[in-house]
Amino acid sequence: MKTFLKMLLAVIAGLIITSILFFVVMLSVFSGMAAAGEKSVSIPEKSVLVIKTGALIPDRSSGNPFSSIDPMTMSFTQTPGLNELLKNLKKAAGDEKVSGILIENGTMPSGWATADELRIALQEFRKSGKFVYSYSDYIMMQESYFISTAADAIWINPTSMFDFKGLAAEVTFYKEALDKLGVEVQVIRHGKFKGAVEPYMLDKLSDENRLQISEYAGSIWEHVVNVISESRGLPVARVMSLADSLAGYDPQLITNAGLIDGTLYRDQLEDSIRTAAGIGTGKKISYVSMSKYTNVSVKHASEGGKDKIAILFAEGSISNGEGDDSNIGGIRYAAELRKLRLDSTVKAVVFRVNSRGGSAMASDQIWREVELTDKVKPVVVSMGNYAASGGYYISAAARKIIASPVTVTGSIGVFGLIPNAEVLLDKKLGISSDVVRTNAHSDSPSLTRPLSAFEKDALQANVERTYKTFTDIVAAGREMSQAAVDSIGQGHVWSGADAAGIGLVDSFGGLNDAIREAASLAGLEEYRTIEKPEAADFYTKLLKELMGDIRARAIRNELGEVSRYYFDLKEIISSGGIMTVMPYYLEIR
Repeated sequence: MKTFLKMLLAVIAGLIITSILFFVVMLSVFSGMAAAGEKSVSIPEKSVLVIKTGALIPDRSSGNPFSSIDPMTMSFTQTPGLNELLKNLKKAAGDEKVSGILIENGTMPSGWATADELRIALQEFRKSGKFVYSYSDYIMMQESYFISTAADAIWINPTSMFDFKGLAAEVTFYKEALDKLGVEVQVIRHGKFKGAVEPYMLDKLSDENRLQISEYAGSIWEHVVNVISESRGLPVARVMSLADSLAGYDPQLITNAGLIDGTLYRDQLEDSIRTAAGIGTGKKISYVSMSKYTNVSVKHASEGGKDKIAILFAEGSISNGEGDDSNIGGIRYAAELRKLRLDSTVKAVVFRVNSRGGSAMASDQIWREVELTDKVKPVVVSMGNYAASGGYYISAAARKIIASPVTVTGSIGVFGLIPNAEVLLDKKLGISSDVVRTNAHSDSPSLTRPLSAFEKDALQANVERTYKTFTDIVAAGREMSQAAVDSIGQGHVWSGADAAGIGLVDSFGGLNDAIREAASLAGLEEYRTIEKPEAADFYTKLLKELMGDIRARAIRNELGEVSRYYFDLKEIISSGGIMTVMPYYLEIR
């Protein structure tokens, strides 16, 4: 027995020591990766930059030590942010060592506004006289093709296909499943278009929601088709006909139609690149990733002056409290705006908003600081893929709002969800409860009983007050009447193109346009930009990711496509209270 215990303790001690050694080794490896990532690098002559559209492109590079690691396969995929891509394209246009760009297309969508902004930046890069080629090994997705319309030539593998069919938006409904479980979702809302609650109330889209989805999806697709028509020299009617006929399944047909320039194998693509870059036959091509190119120093006129324009990135859902790098914490962002307001060297703020919304209370905290900051120095909002509901709430006080025609915005409406699990607990699980109150509604709201008529009225009054506050804020910020805001509110979602027509957006453009507008409003000719919030140091991120992100990645790997339902439900539960969120978690593709 003593021998067995000794062996057991030895094994346990060995496992502990091995785990510690493994952690130390991995920490050293990641520290080395982080240090290497910060070192200045050089590239050879006639280099070709590679943009991968198959990886999700966030608004801002995260600096996350695990963002490029798949814990199941231990593979690495660099994911530079849009901010990094825009800077690199501007730098590469004047870099004599860069001959051109290869767009390598993949399957993961990054959002139509992100795609539009990257497409415009590539068009600007082409003015340098350098080539831009687009290639797909397996499948060309519509967003990737939209980006690729800025290229000199678009090619696909002969056995590849082009998923060209127009846009579709699918909504999942949970009402029958909740009925079977014995859970009633009690809905308090304002806004006939506030469809975020419909999946819990209905088994199909309401007429109002079907109408608004048709309108903004149609507006986005109209912009996409017009861009394709102009760039490829095809009539709009012909582009629509090709989409209707699923012509993308036949590479020869879409080549003859003019949507792409032809089919090539990888070796033929490289021959074309060598010719364009002036590289000898059979010579190796120096491909440079965008992540690596970030650390390349190029001689050019640096940003001058002590005056600064701060770019405050706000991406994700709006949540109460501090939040984290994946969402927009009300307390954290309010504090960031206060700091920028008090910093005399910061002359203007560009508020980059990419959010479907979230907590009404957190949205109000951030809005207040935007309003106060704009009284001291100009605040310009740059809208990303989404700036809807709470995302519009926090934008409304800005002096100027700039969006893409394909941004999804508006959704000025309010709702609350109160689950009632009485039937599930009592009838199905046999769990009962009893309560002692000091007052008539001390246990309100409760998961174990339905709301009384009085409680519903009280909650509805709260929603109505929040909606009035929301519309008053928009009215003041956009110089409109409250009645006018209400007429375009009611939870109605708009595309950026339509939002400009009704006064919710001032002009079209991307992040760089917003920076130029902020400089103009502040009267600046020489300035430099800074990015906020400041990124956490490497070791802090490492600890956070060890605790959180790996678990999230494991859930995504285990549940696959279904994982989004888990994260959506978790977000709603954690947000709490009255919500300003756009209808459902909709992806248009």
